[in-house]
Amino acid sequence: MNNSDLIVRTLEQAGVRWVFGIPSGPVLPLIDALRKSSVEFVLTASETSAAFMATAVGYLTGVPGVCVSTVGPGATNLTTGVGCAWLDRAPMLAITCNVATPWLERRIQMRIDHHALFQPLTKATLACRQANVAELFAKAIATATREPPGPVHLDLPEDVAQAIAVEAAAQIPTAVCAPDLSSEVVQVLADALNHAKRPLLITGLSFTRCASGRNLLPFIERQTIPFVTTLHGKGFLPESHAHFAGVIGRARRSDVKKFTDQADLIIAVGYDPIEINYEEWVTKGTPIVHVNSEAAETGNGVNLLWNKACDLNSAVNGISTIATANNQWWPQEFHNHLDDLRKALRPKAANFAPHQAYDVGAHTHQIASQWRTDQAKTLLATNGWSSMGYAMPSAYAAKLVHPERAVACVIGDGGFQMTAGELTLARRLNLAVPVIVLNDGWLGLMKVKQERRNYPLSGVHLGAPPESPDHYFGVPCRSAKSAEGFRRVLDWAFSLGGPSVVEVFVDAETYSATVYD
Repeated sequence: MNNSDLIVRTLEQAGVRWVFGIPSGPVLPLIDALRKSSVEFVLTASETSAAFMATAVGYLTGVPGVCVSTVGPGATNLTTGVGCAWLDRAPMLAITCNVATPWLERRIQMRIDHHALFQPLTKATLACRQANVAELFAKAIATATREPPGPVHLDLPEDVAQAIAVEAAAQIPTAVCAPDLSSEVVQVLADALNHAKRPLLITGLSFTRCASGRNLLPFIERQTIPFVTTLHGKGFLPESHAHFAGVIGRARRSDVKKFTDQADLIIAVGYDPIEINYEEWVTKGTPIVHVNSEAAETGNGVNLLWNKACDLNSAVNGISTIATANNQWWPQEFHNHLDDLRKALRPKAANFAPHQAYDVGAHTHQIASQWRTDQAKTLLATNGWSSMGYAMPSAYAAKLVHPERAVACVIGDGGFQMTAGELTLARRLNLAVPVIVLNDGWLGLMKVKQERRNYPLSGVHLGAPPESPDHYFGVPCRSAKSAEGFRRVLDWAFSLGGPSVVEVFVDAETYSATVYD
């Protein structure tokens, strides 16, 4: 057994099912070891997409997603997707296959300092050597999954990958949990509720990793308080609930903020400010009880009544036992606010509007606010990292994880241009995922931002959309220019049993009325 075999055995032990990447000379020993294992190597069109797919797998399963690249330009391509795992808190192993160890300090073709490259994007960057491979990979898996989860970089020289293993497979250390401070949380929050007139609850990115999350619903109902969420927190409390009051920082954000500004107590459970800082939406001085696996960074005007890293499950279970406190909310207020918000999100449009069709862009704001999500992990998006090019790779990764479920990708025309090559992956693996391209001929979000800053429109026009081709890279394509046509084409796409592209020609002007107002 060589070290590549040993690495793959450790990945199998951790429950890893896929490694995403692109071959090169230094990567070949690892690919050959994967060929003899239960872990599948998935060929992508770019290393960036490989890392996005690994991010999505890590988020959906809790098992580190794994991606691999070659030295130099392969590694730099990988970093964009690794950054997504870093700021969206997904467990990942990012492996760079390097030149042989005698060449590591030499200025030679393609070689750069991988550790310097990955250091600001990862929880750790580790150097594999002949006698530490098993120990290092076990440590990397434990580090990647420890709260808050994130990516770990491992640099694997080619000679180390090919050398005969001198270790046995190492045991993966048990993850260390944050302390149970539920009694403190209950005491502080109960007292705060007794003094509050309009408490408001918010959940976010960390809440997606809370197994006890639904235990908050009896608390919300008993206390008669509204709740809002971030983009990442969608669905972890059902948005069909009568106390749901919207998504902060997205479409019609000012309408949602007008409602949240009424709060005189913010109960933040599993809220990660990486999505949107408290200063951006909480009225200065409003008390905040920050219950999370990681303490929040303090800022000017942020009034944190409680702010300690704690075990989130224990804290939620404790919160659910707090006795009822009176407040001045009226449940009809929640209904009236949400009804007005829904109307504002759907302005009249002369042509086919994006909200009738339902990556990163103007449509992300629309979907965040309008797509009602009642089940956990049924809406994938990047919010901490917010990179274009995320949608298609993550949708394909979701289909690998959940082949039994209907998966669709919604992407803007700019994002589609960046990642259209991944259609070859979908065709090769026969992944039945319709890619719905919202085509308006603009980089819509940047167009809106230029309009709001009174800049002349420049550098954001993609050109008048041409008619759709019959296929992209052999993947069949059909188009729609109306809501009725879209329904027909979507039925066609889901009936195929394989990949498809649905090009939806929409009116860009409605974004201007909804994205920031």
